[in-house]
Amino acid sequence: MGKVVMYNVVSVDGFVADENDRPGPLFDWYFNGDVPLDEGGELTVSRTSHEYIRSYWDEIGASIFGRHVFDMTGGWGGESPGGVDHAVVVTHRPAPEGWDREAPFHFVDGIEAAVTTAQHLAGDRTVNIAAGDVGGQVLAAGLVDEVRMDVAPVVLGSGKRYFGSVEAQHLLEDPDVVIQGNRVLHLRYRVRR
Repeated sequence: MGKVVMYNVVSVDGFVADENDRPGPLFDWYFNGDVPLDEGGELTVSRTSHEYIRSYWDEIGASIFGRHVFDMTGGWGGESPGGVDHAVVVTHRPAPEGWDREAPFHFVDGIEAAVTTAQHLAGDRTVNIAAGDVGGQVLAAGLVDEVRMDVAPVVLGSGKRYFGSVEAQHLLEDPDVVIQGNRVLHLRYRVRR
């Protein structure tokens, strides 16, 4: 089984979006470089960010998202975000009516089922969990191996927390990756067991 990683862009004060689910300037660094990050060339980052992010994105075999993010994005038009092979959606509801059953999405009830399904689909590749409420629940359940953050130099003041509503203390190891990009700091921590 591959590792399970909680990941997202985060503000310096720990938010992944404002209270209205808007990232504001958190994603500005995705457009301030000269190296295309995605196949369509919509995202352009610094060479340093490209080397770090692209290699991580290439190792992801499945991603886990909450139903709220799925609905908010319109299910990414049926295309798994970031070109990942499989997307697992944590939800208590079935797939939307008329949903294309051939789309690479799997709807499961509960975080344990989501991690198990994602690990099966990913095989030896990484399972990526979007930070926020679902990511925080998976961390609290002790199922996260690594935390990755792309810290943008932004203070949002309030909004959707990176770790969701996690209330208990969780220890991380010292960062084993600290990379400065253009208007972003890439950090990687292993979860202490």
